[in-house]
Amino acid sequence: MIQTGLIQNAHSDLVTDASYDFYGLKLATCSLDQRIKIWQLDEANGTWSVEDDWKAHDAAVSRVSWAHPEFGTIIASSSFDRTVKIWEHSPDAAQPPTVNGNGSTSQSQPSSSQWVERAVFLDARGTVRAVEFAPRHFGLKLATISTDNFLRIYECLEQPSLATWLLSEEIDIHALPSSSSVHSRAHTVALATPTQTSAPLEGASPSLVAQALLQQQGSASSTTSRPGPGSREADGGWCLSWCKDRYWGEVIAAGCGITGIIKIIQLSPSRRPTTILVLDPSPLAVSNPGHPEADKMFAVTTVSWAPSCGRSYHLIATGGRDGHVRIWKVKPAAEDDGEQGDDAEMMNSDETGWSASLVGDFDEHQSTVGRVEWNVTGTVLSSAGNDGRVRLWKAALGGSIWRPAGSIGVEQSEESGTQEGDKDDDMQS
Repeated sequence: MIQTGLIQNAHSDLVTDASYDFYGLKLATCSLDQRIKIWQLDEANGTWSVEDDWKAHDAAVSRVSWAHPEFGTIIASSSFDRTVKIWEHSPDAAQPPTVNGNGSTSQSQPSSSQWVERAVFLDARGTVRAVEFAPRHFGLKLATISTDNFLRIYECLEQPSLATWLLSEEIDIHALPSSSSVHSRAHTVALATPTQTSAPLEGASPSLVAQALLQQQGSASSTTSRPGPGSREADGGWCLSWCKDRYWGEVIAAGCGITGIIKIIQLSPSRRPTTILVLDPSPLAVSNPGHPEADKMFAVTTVSWAPSCGRSYHLIATGGRDGHVRIWKVKPAAEDDGEQGDDAEMMNSDETGWSASLVGDFDEHQSTVGRVEWNVTGTVLSSAGNDGRVRLWKAALGGSIWRPAGSIGVEQSEESGTQEGDKDDDMQS
């Protein structure tokens, strides 16, 4: 059964992101209205109420991310104003009105928000599209990616005050070479899977975000021949996601522009960042690079690295402007020995030994996919698209096949949405 809740009129304009805290009891939302809101869950009746609301940026807020509670109550926000900001919850920042001796009241602070701006990053030379804190075992670190195609890693040097941050890495994604000399679009062979569908891309309406601010929710088609930086930004996608497993060190998946690929990047304090794997869903680019259709690329707008939870491999999900949700099975080099022969779909990308195969490919959204996200165990994937539906995907047969597990229309009423979601879920069970 799909359980749903509804927050009416959350913002005065289009909501661009929503992010749960570590415990799932608070929700941060941001919007084109330049504001961030913090919502608190009432566990007794399952309703959400706004806890705080403030103007965070001078342009649309694109993403919000919570830090691990070990470091305090901290969020980061990115914006079209080319800045990234660090916010900390400080109950003392906003005091209730003080009752004076004559019975009148006075406000001790000019703002009622309990969130204090601790740091601002101004390095981006384009709109900042994604921001995400690193897993806690790597310390208080933050990754950002912007339309200048740079991945930037910041590290907090003064954790109690959050005032001093170091730009430890600034990586040009396009210029970052792979460890193999072969063409970047031929690293990974993407085999057809039982989940592949052939429904045409139709009924996809242009996104309000693309109309308003060339946000990553744009039209559902793009080619490399489109001229002008504005067009490239409207058709592009900028996304990132950290590997959750500390065993492999600091590894991050990132995509930018209209390349249609995701690069898996290894970070190390002792050497320069390296690309250890490239996820490329285009079989035409591999089998026949000269084919005219091989030049048609669709931007990847979202990527999510699943929690490992003891698996010997990783799962990475992507969503793009072609309307596809894809699930990749990624094996690190150390796990290839003794298992490579059992998985005929695996192929080494290059001498790093990391390998990947496409185990799920769905186009039910038939429009741009704006967000993919895993549950806490990495067993269920959710996706949201311009078709106005949130869809769930679940593994079957030991994880070798992925299938739809229900969907719900995000613009329906709470009652009808729940019923439809339950209906779709029951049909899949």
